[in-house]
Amino acid sequence: MDQWLKEAKQAPDAEKVGMYLTHNGTVRITPKAQVRNGQTDAAPVTGMEFSYDPQKLEQAIQEARKLEGIYYVRVWLNEGRLSVGDDLMYVLIGGDIRPHVVDALQFLVGTIKRECVVEKELH
Repeated sequence: MDQWLKEAKQAPDAEKVGMYLTHNGTVRITPKAQVRNGQTDAAPVTGMEFSYDPQKLEQAIQEARKLEGIYYVRVWLNEGRLSVGDDLMYVLIGGDIRPHVVDALQFLVGTIKRECVVEKELH
């Protein structure tokens, strides 16, 4: 992420950026059924099968770049069979003011999770 930030600060619109936010999604041991639905008897996660659609991802990135005050977007997604603690994604958003950057990060990560990736928890 340090290298990404160095590169972002050299990008053409870097002088317009007042804030960068990052997101690092990882594989957690707690199953989605527990954290989202409160299901306490769900088996712990031992890993995950993770894949994504590159075209949908590119579309989501382009949509995020069009948001008000956003001048920098970079995303990396992992693929394959992953273990607990492995990185799923990195997202870096740069924009003019905090509300725009927070909203853009929320929008992009939400879009990626809803429309671009397939996650299968392994137990």
